[in-house]
Amino acid sequence: MTKHLFATIVTATAIAANNRGEGDGSTLSTLQKITRGNDQYTTVSAEAIRWGLREYFQNHYEPEVNRTFNPETDDPKTDDSKTDDSKTDKYSFKDEEFSHKKYIDDDLFGYMDAKKGKDKKDDTRKRRGALEVSRAMSLDPYWGDVTFGSKGGEKGKTSIHNTEVHYTAYQYTIALTPEGLSKPERALLALDAIAAVRHVGGNHARFLYDFRPESIVLRITDDPSPWIMGVFKRIGESVGCPQLVRLIEVGDVEANELIVGGEIADTPYGEQLKTLGVQVYRGVKKAIAQAKEQLQQQLNIKVPA
Repeated sequence: MTKHLFATIVTATAIAANNRGEGDGSTLSTLQKITRGNDQYTTVSAEAIRWGLREYFQNHYEPEVNRTFNPETDDPKTDDSKTDDSKTDKYSFKDEEFSHKKYIDDDLFGYMDAKKGKDKKDDTRKRRGALEVSRAMSLDPYWGDVTFGSKGGEKGKTSIHNTEVHYTAYQYTIALTPEGLSKPERALLALDAIAAVRHVGGNHARFLYDFRPESIVLRITDDPSPWIMGVFKRIGESVGCPQLVRLIEVGDVEANELIVGGEIADTPYGEQLKTLGVQVYRGVKKAIAQAKEQLQQQLNIKVPA
């Protein structure tokens, strides 16, 4: 039976913002928003989260990463060899032929190189990313908070700028079928990356937001559907998971498939989950370590060196 790994993460609560304007000359940095009922919520793209995961792999497993980014040498302002502004913010590839067997990022995130062959027939190289990431959504409605700032030096019509900010936590889900990877043990590395992701928040990598998990629920199962998306919700000043409790009570999700970690363990929901038979850990890292151990046992895989 194929094993699937799902995880829903709720981040710490912090101030999210986007440090980039809508376009050249713009003085407004907006947050992406989505309407839910009668309220607006801010949202962070899956691409921004994938960026944070890529950054982790580049920092920790650079020899096994195909696509790398160096903000120093790729910036024409600091690299004399780069004189074209269009070269800024671009990746460097070790191998544009790609290899999901050789490279972690090609295996987890997939790739597509659309081109025509010599005979003008389709010669596109592509692979669907095995690691699926949902868009992150704020737990709290956005009420239009804005801050103002000004730039130093010579003043102009764009000297004063304003930035939308949102004090909130974000929730998102990942899905991965380890046996769909060229090297299933890379699922263990993906779990490590989730606990260490940074430079996410506001849809690009310039604004620091604490995007690490404050609480996490992991599910290792034969069921191909996650069921655990969106199970966290704001309750008072804290975060709860009444939907997760209900899913277990009605038998839609087996308690022994779940591992829960983080601050949710210290809430009444943590006690309820324990009573229902869920493995509950006060620490996120311990919960992830337990998930890695179970994956190793169930899939007979080893931790990569």
